[in-house]
Amino acid sequence: MALYSEKVMDHFQHPRNVGKMDDADGIGEVGNAKCGDIMKMYLKIRDGIITDVKFNTFGCGSAIATSSIATEMIKGKPVSEALQLTNRAVVEALDGLPAHKIHCSVLAEEAVKAAVKDYYDKNGIAYDKEQFRQVDCESCHVHGAES
Repeated sequence: MALYSEKVMDHFQHPRNVGKMDDADGIGEVGNAKCGDIMKMYLKIRDGIITDVKFNTFGCGSAIATSSIATEMIKGKPVSEALQLTNRAVVEALDGLPAHKIHCSVLAEEAVKAAVKDYYDKNGIAYDKEQFRQVDCESCHVHGAES
């Protein structure tokens, strides 16, 4: 069995929605110095719908693939639906990730939420702080390479 699925390899080799957005309505940057991955997500939102999304990721192939697929999963969706994106959904959309790379899917989820939170903050939109609670990247290594 291959370490990475065809979908992971496709999104790594041909990432979608890469780039910077100078006029973004929300920008989220997340990362973890220990795993070395940094994700920056940019959102354009009109009437509560994510009309455009871009990302810049510094990290491994899994980090790039999870960023890419996350952008595809939220583009054209209502902000409320994008907030429901989970790292598990990202992993499933990629047909799996090695256990020691699951933290990349968590960062993708958190990048989306950080960008939405930035949009809410900039526009004075009230929100439940629990929606934006971050998961410690270290907790994703429980079944990773160290096991």
